[in-house]
Amino acid sequence: MGELTVDSTAREMAAAITAKEISARELLDLHLARIAELNPQLNAIVSLDEERAREGAAEADAATVRGDAPGPLHGLPFAFKDTHDVAGWRTTYGSPLYADHVPDVDELVVERIRGAGAVTIGRTNVPEFATGSHTFNTVFGTTLNPVDPTRSAGGSSGGAACALRAGMVPLADGSDMGGSLRNPASFCGVVGLRPSLGRVPSWPAANYWETLSVSGPLARTVDDLALLLSVIAGPDDRVPTALGDPGSGFAAPPEVPLAGLRVALSPDLGGLLEVDAEVRRVLERAGVALADAGARVEPAYPDLAEAEDTFRTLRAWLFQAAFGGLLAEHPDAFKPSLADNIRAGEGLTGADVARAYERRTALSDRMRLFFTSYDVLVLPTSQVPPFPADQEYPHDINGREMATYLDWMRSAYLITATGCPAISVPAGQTADGLPIGVQIVAPFGADARLLGVARAFERLGTAG
Repeated sequence: MGELTVDSTAREMAAAITAKEISARELLDLHLARIAELNPQLNAIVSLDEERAREGAAEADAATVRGDAPGPLHGLPFAFKDTHDVAGWRTTYGSPLYADHVPDVDELVVERIRGAGAVTIGRTNVPEFATGSHTFNTVFGTTLNPVDPTRSAGGSSGGAACALRAGMVPLADGSDMGGSLRNPASFCGVVGLRPSLGRVPSWPAANYWETLSVSGPLARTVDDLALLLSVIAGPDDRVPTALGDPGSGFAAPPEVPLAGLRVALSPDLGGLLEVDAEVRRVLERAGVALADAGARVEPAYPDLAEAEDTFRTLRAWLFQAAFGGLLAEHPDAFKPSLADNIRAGEGLTGADVARAYERRTALSDRMRLFFTSYDVLVLPTSQVPPFPADQEYPHDINGREMATYLDWMRSAYLITATGCPAISVPAGQTADGLPIGVQIVAPFGADARLLGVARAFERLGTAG
């Protein structure tokens, strides 16, 4: 394995702790040193509590001495996304309205990660209420890209992806409504999975039946991502929409040969996406690499024309339900783009919402039929490379104006509307070295096979 560093894999770290080659306290010290070195500039980890982290690491070491059976994440330092409630830890949701909020109960994904032995060290930065794919807020400021600090780290799991790439943490949790796991993974050059609906259940929740947003894992490698998915996936009696497969089944991705794999490759979903030329180049090179490995790569895409209205309608409806009261009470406490999106939900009728659900059902049926002809769909994760961090969002792509802060994220949120699992895997770089990921989409429920395909693609080494 060689000398263990903060850039080692999470699996290597866990194995070293189990073998008593390194203590949890020593591993924590390595990560705290990296955080002290890089976080002042990058601003990925917030609400860092070194004293409590050291107490947690000492408890992990005491468990090792006692001979307690180690959990799969035993002794690994972990900073939770600042929208996931952690009992006893400041949780702000990136909003000044919650700047001093301390929850009493762990969210389910947090409960599972802590139960697997992870050592809590702090939180990872988010945009306000996790909205928009650029991580900035008035509580903690802006998270910068670890490859080029003049650029965005993406969002809303931007702090998580940045901290991962920079070696501040070995694994990270996140959530994804319109691309919040996938876009920052692409921008920072890590792996991010939006699982199938119900794969990673959320509790507590205001509405178990609306699953536009899901929780999921981020990691530096597909194998590490599978490790974290095995911890956070699986049924829970409190969540009626949870899928029944136990999480442990995802720990070891299946071997999926690329030879004969039926790949639908689409740079723009038939013209629905405006895509930066460098992103398109990386996607086309990925297609060539897959074909060279024996995959049957064809230009093809499902018809997702209704996904635009479906996603935007349901998103506005959910935002109005979640934040409408707060906005009315604190009209000046929201960033303008979020306030506008909340107000867009005020004029929706029952017929509008019903139409969105009917179209979402049709999209699901269409994807099921599409995947009888193809094993995976490959398209851009993000339509642009990382953009300047002093912009809220890219205002144009190839000269085509992006009218709202959502327009440039279509490649991610159109897939959201289908309910299918999607993973972003590093695939290449721009001419000046900025990371670009490709998005691989599989049929609903085929998360394990998707991990196998992603790992096989990762092994092609296209990102280097």
